[in-house]
Amino acid sequence: MELVEIERSIIKKYRKELWSKFIKAVKKYELINEGDKVACAISGGKDSLLTAKLVEELHKHSNVNFEVEYICMDPGYDKENRDLLEKNLKYLNIPAKIFDSDVFEISEKISGDYPCYMCARMRRGFLYAKAKELGCNKVALGHHMNDAIETTLMNVLYAGNYKTMKPKLLAQNFDDMELIRPMYFIEEKDVIAWRDYVGLSALNCACTVTKKSESYTRKKIKNLIEDLKEEIPNVEKSILRSAENVNCDMVLGYKINGKEHSFMEEFEKWF
Repeated sequence: MELVEIERSIIKKYRKELWSKFIKAVKKYELINEGDKVACAISGGKDSLLTAKLVEELHKHSNVNFEVEYICMDPGYDKENRDLLEKNLKYLNIPAKIFDSDVFEISEKISGDYPCYMCARMRRGFLYAKAKELGCNKVALGHHMNDAIETTLMNVLYAGNYKTMKPKLLAQNFDDMELIRPMYFIEEKDVIAWRDYVGLSALNCACTVTKKSESYTRKKIKNLIEDLKEEIPNVEKSILRSAENVNCDMVLGYKINGKEHSFMEEFEKWF
């Protein structure tokens, strides 16, 4: 498919599913503002590639004056995945700067059988450092609505806490740096539809570690949500909205700025 048609499909053919929801998140959560310099992080997967094209279209057509850098970290891909990454960047005409690291190797050594969490943290640290080096004040990641929903359920069911994936947050250990998720309202099924329409063969996980022992936790959560949708069609949106409707008067405990609070504090004045 010609590049002009690929880019037109984002704003025209998939306007309702992609472009409008992208703009909604950018405006509602003030993700990209005048004078920003955004580092668009690209892993080579469908989500990050679409994020890059959405940000690129906004940069071309928006009245908001901001700058963009497209950065791609190779955490230790094998040759097949590295070649596919470069092919996709060329196909979508994304002028990304690729830099190498040994994140896969290090995370496997120091985290044993559960390297995914450590790998994600290390990758984010590398991205923040590169973004800062390039003079950026924001890093855009490709997480979508389903990622946020699944993360919420994973925390409730596996960790026994209520935490969600926020559309933006301050970077830890990097002053004046924000992480933003402009695809927060976009559904994964629509990302997949766009990917297939434009003929994109994106990387999946591409991890050289989890090829040996893949964690199925998120897949289990996906399957659980699909089962729930048979009885509760709007269950995904309800889970997403729940993070905006937490009633602290009706919970046993909560944490603010690292300090824990208990509902028993209500009764302290009586003693």
